[in-house]
Amino acid sequence: MIWIIFSVCCSVLVSVLLRLFRGWRVEAAQAIAFNYLAAGLLTWLLLKPAMPSLQQPVSVYVAFVGLGVLLPAVFVTLARSVVTAGIVRTEIAQRLSLVVSLTAAALVFGDVPTAAKAGGMALGLIAVVLAIAGRRDGSPTGASLWPWMVFAGFGVIDVLLKFVAQSGTSFPAVLLSVFVLALMLSLIALLVTHAVFTLRSFGAGLVLGVANFANIYCYIRGHQALAGHPSLVFSTVNIGVVVLGALVGIVAFGERPGPMRLTGLGLAVVAIVAISLA
Repeated sequence: MIWIIFSVCCSVLVSVLLRLFRGWRVEAAQAIAFNYLAAGLLTWLLLKPAMPSLQQPVSVYVAFVGLGVLLPAVFVTLARSVVTAGIVRTEIAQRLSLVVSLTAAALVFGDVPTAAKAGGMALGLIAVVLAIAGRRDGSPTGASLWPWMVFAGFGVIDVLLKFVAQSGTSFPAVLLSVFVLALMLSLIALLVTHAVFTLRSFGAGLVLGVANFANIYCYIRGHQALAGHPSLVFSTVNIGVVVLGALVGIVAFGERPGPMRLTGLGLAVVAIVAISLA
């Protein structure tokens, strides 16, 4: 269970760091780019991935490129959402993006959900709507757009990861390949926009990358430690992140979720449990 706790804490830490970057005068886009340098090195050192086969269908390469583009783009969106809409709304949107991937699994991969899972997906969508809608917590105009982009973006990323996994490539190899590609594309985008690189943003990016990788690594170790209980790991991590993220947002950053968002928070927990147990 210790691995699950670490995974939850590291996931919320990523959001906290993104929230603090503006006050630290860190360029989020640069930090996100360099995050993939640290995450990639740790993936190579700790997970020791074997080189993936180059003989893959064109569709797999398209999915790889899509992941390389979407990972940093959605990470920047996550940073904007945390700053403008708050940690509470962003964590709910990110964790319930599984509704997008489960819908795609039914429509694209033929994985038809059970009635219980479908009910959980419906509850999850209602939870996201309640959590994101409105401005009663004093957030700026347009803030609701960013959590919706997080919701859709992470859902598409999960779909692409599932698609690549079906090619038979090992997860560590996929992870390292995508991190390297995301780093390269992020640096190219920064160079094209004539970004002025700073040591502060580089250091912040390395710290962010350690937290990002630690979240993934601890989640993997949690599944290994509780190999016979994947639903327990899935539900505990997702519920833990939603609840801890809400507590941190409220206590540390003074976010004020009204009754509608608190209802969304409660429904998010119920939806995760329903999906994991279905």
